Amino acid sequence: QVQLVESGGGLVQAGGSLRLTCAASGRTAVSHAVGWFRQAPGKGREFVAAITWSDDTTYYADSVKDRVTISRDYAKKTVVLQMDSLKPEDTALYFCAHGPSTRVFHYWGQGTQVTVSS
Repeated sequence: QVQLVESGGGLVQAGGSLRLTCAASGRTAVSHAVGWFRQAPGKGREFVAAITWSDDTTYYADSVKDRVTISRDYAKKTVVLQMDSLKPEDTALYFCAHGPSTRVFHYWGQGTQVTVSS
């Protein structure tokens, strides 16, 4: 089992920044990966970014790749999503997820709300 807790969401004006943190505990493994996803009201879950614990390989959605940076600290079991130049369309519930690769995730957190006002 892996437990995930997200934090750092909030209300921010367009153009502002937020730093989301995912804290992992339990049976994590250095060979695994962590991803961030988001879900806006009335929409499906959307991939945002992912990173491997082992070699820091990162992946980004095209919609955010110029404004978002994902990083990890395996010793602390944390993954940070730095979001800059936020837009109202970034408003969503942001989840982190953990799994054996950057394409497969088995465990999910409860999410942290991000609201961007215009």
